[in-house]
Amino acid sequence: MNAFPATLLIFALGAYVAGIAGALLFQRAERLANGIGFGLAAVGGFCGVLACASALATGAVTASQSFELFPSLIPFVRFSIHADALGCFFGMIVSLLGWALSIYSLGYARGYYGRKNVGVFGAGFNLLLLATTLVFLADHALFFLIAWEIMALTAYSLVSFEHEQEETRNAGVLFFVMSHLGTGCLILGFLLLFQASGSYGFDSFHALGNTLPAGRRNVVFLLFLIGFGVKAGMVPLHIWLPAAHPVAPSNVSALMSGVIVKTGIYGLTRVGFDFLGTPPNWWGVTVLTIGTISAVLGVLYALMEHDLKRLLAYHSIENIGIILMGLGAALMFRHSGHPVLASLALIAGLYHTLNHAVFKALLFLGAGAVLHATHTRNMEDMGGLAKRMRWTALFFLVGAVAISALPPLNGFVSEWLTYQSLLQGFGTTTRLIRLMFPLSGAMLALTGALAAACFVKAFGITFLAQPRSNPARHAHEAPFPMLLGQGILTAACVFLGLFPTLFLKLFDPLTQQLTGQQLSQQLTTANGLVLSGGGAQGGTVSTLGITLMLLCLLPVPLGLWLLFARRSRTRIAPTWDCGLRGLTPQMEYTATGFSKPLRMIFKALFRPRREVQREYDFSPYFATTLRFESHVEEVFQTRIYRPLRWLVLRASRRTRALQAGSIQAYLIYIFVTLLALLLFAL
Repeated sequence: MNAFPATLLIFALGAYVAGIAGALLFQRAERLANGIGFGLAAVGGFCGVLACASALATGAVTASQSFELFPSLIPFVRFSIHADALGCFFGMIVSLLGWALSIYSLGYARGYYGRKNVGVFGAGFNLLLLATTLVFLADHALFFLIAWEIMALTAYSLVSFEHEQEETRNAGVLFFVMSHLGTGCLILGFLLLFQASGSYGFDSFHALGNTLPAGRRNVVFLLFLIGFGVKAGMVPLHIWLPAAHPVAPSNVSALMSGVIVKTGIYGLTRVGFDFLGTPPNWWGVTVLTIGTISAVLGVLYALMEHDLKRLLAYHSIENIGIILMGLGAALMFRHSGHPVLASLALIAGLYHTLNHAVFKALLFLGAGAVLHATHTRNMEDMGGLAKRMRWTALFFLVGAVAISALPPLNGFVSEWLTYQSLLQGFGTTTRLIRLMFPLSGAMLALTGALAAACFVKAFGITFLAQPRSNPARHAHEAPFPMLLGQGILTAACVFLGLFPTLFLKLFDPLTQQLTGQQLSQQLTTANGLVLSGGGAQGGTVSTLGITLMLLCLLPVPLGLWLLFARRSRTRIAPTWDCGLRGLTPQMEYTATGFSKPLRMIFKALFRPRREVQREYDFSPYFATTLRFESHVEEVFQTRIYRPLRWLVLRASRRTRALQAGSIQAYLIYIFVTLLALLLFAL
């Protein structure tokens, strides 16, 4: 990395540190703490975007060298960073979201004035950005684990920021436990790599390649798959995600869904493509299978939700599944000796990583604006917000179109590339395993259709029709900083969708590093106006061409209006009510009613149950009140984690007898442990 990007990157890290210090120093003056804390975070994010994007665009990452941030006084630890292509790509993601979310937070944090310590909130937000950036840039295993742990503890603190509520405390504890289970697997994985290489530096891990014995390589892969899979929220390690996202502050939810879960994707990419050499075929099959299951189950459970933020949390699981489908296919192609297809699938997965970060953060910011205006996450109590929150409704609609993979926005581009890699993979081998590719492609198509249905529900129930509660009737638009933060991410959704061929050039140094290929020229045709599938069997599409065609059709209705309707009278009347005396909120579709057909189709999975309670006055034929509740079962919680929790508690009660309170007994335990370790060492 040359001097300009490196200087900007160091300046970005310094801005985060200054934001931490400034927010804590002025925490008693909450307005000043808000401005300094989130203002410096925005500066750091903007500089980080410029640094990482310019390094990727100029190819400066290929010549970058690792360097120490500061000297270490701890044995075996080196606080060194290396801004290679993979680290810069993920650093660009965290910086982009840090910039937009910090601007949004300047308005969002005002809601905590007089209630919470805004200075601590701003300092924690800066610390989370700093730690996450260092996770992506760390060049030493122990430094990586330190940054990883700081990131996890800071995220736990921010998730539990409104700890007065029991739901928040429970979600924070669940996130804490799951994070540290994953961290334990990462520590074991790095210890095995250290045992093989004799060093904790990532440069020594690069040299391992295929030199590790097959059994040890498989164990290392499984440990990292579990450790990073917990953070990514892949099924069945996802249970913390729908619990933590709804209760966290909305800017933190956006950062966690957009960036924190992506640290798991970064880790899997770093280990699978950079450390462990050519993978066996079952690695890719495993990742592809987990990704397919995560995508389908994530969107199915999202369809059943009426909590707006919990719905978005399940969609994070869905999109992590789509990303894993790309990474799994790339591992399979790499095993079978198809580096071009491996590069295409890797680009598809990482492009969707960026796209998901942008549109999911945008949707969480929109949900935060709705929560800020109505003080509820329940979509059944919303409705009619489009007339009261016009800009928020527009931004949320853009995010909904993007996450539904509809052209011409960014979600369509990355999913289209994923389709291309999966469909072209069918002819790469004659073995039966090739059926995985069309099967995963079919499940991806089902996922896209269900996602579109889910966001018809989310947008329609939340923003359209009539208000269903007093808070919805008196809702107001979000402050300007919150709208500006959403506007930045909306512009990113549009740019990444309309001009993918320009952005694909940033992947060249990344694929060159991981697969030895550069595909930007093969993926573009017609002077960069058309996106190609990268081969003779691949398709082509132009999101910019689709948009221009639609724009060319706009004069047609305008011309018809000028010819026939310009001089006609405009009459404003109530909405047609089918001859009734007027529409009321009770006549609207509910979120539960909208999703009932799918709930019945997939009832074997959801195991729905309902409760109907009636109260009567004088006669059993005339009910005065009617109460209806419907529930679906979260299979993994009820069938896996609750029995596992019961077993752990039962085992803990039995081992309680070991704590006898006797020093002699404790000395015997220590002696037996040392003896066992000595025997093991021999």
